[in-house]
Amino acid sequence: QVQLVESGGGLVEAGGSLRLSCAASGSTFGSYAFGWFRQAPGNGDRVVLCISSSDGSTVYADSVKGRFTISRDNAKNTVYLQMNSLKPDDTAVYYCTTVNQGSDSGWYRSGRWGQGTQVTISS
Repeated sequence: QVQLVESGGGLVEAGGSLRLSCAASGSTFGSYAFGWFRQAPGNGDRVVLCISSSDGSTVYADSVKGRFTISRDNAKNTVYLQMNSLKPDDTAVYYCTTVNQGSDSGWYRSGRWGQGTQVTISS
């Protein structure tokens, strides 16, 4: 299975920007769809933020639409999350995983959780 390592988190003031990276190793990187998830403080759920499909299409949650952009560089085996106009509510641990689309058109995690990268937004 593809293995992923997240990086790029840090402390940023509200209104700032940050770019996260998800470096992959393994076979057939270009054939996978990837999703960015986050787990907010005090919340056990890791909610999906956005999806990048192998065909280049993208899907965004309403909470980040217009502010976050997912992209991928298949030659570098890396997925990115560009985060702009950051808000305190964006504070969370961010994760990148492979995902699959089910017959119900929903997206489901297919890979292992990594360590994630901490993003903290100050007021």
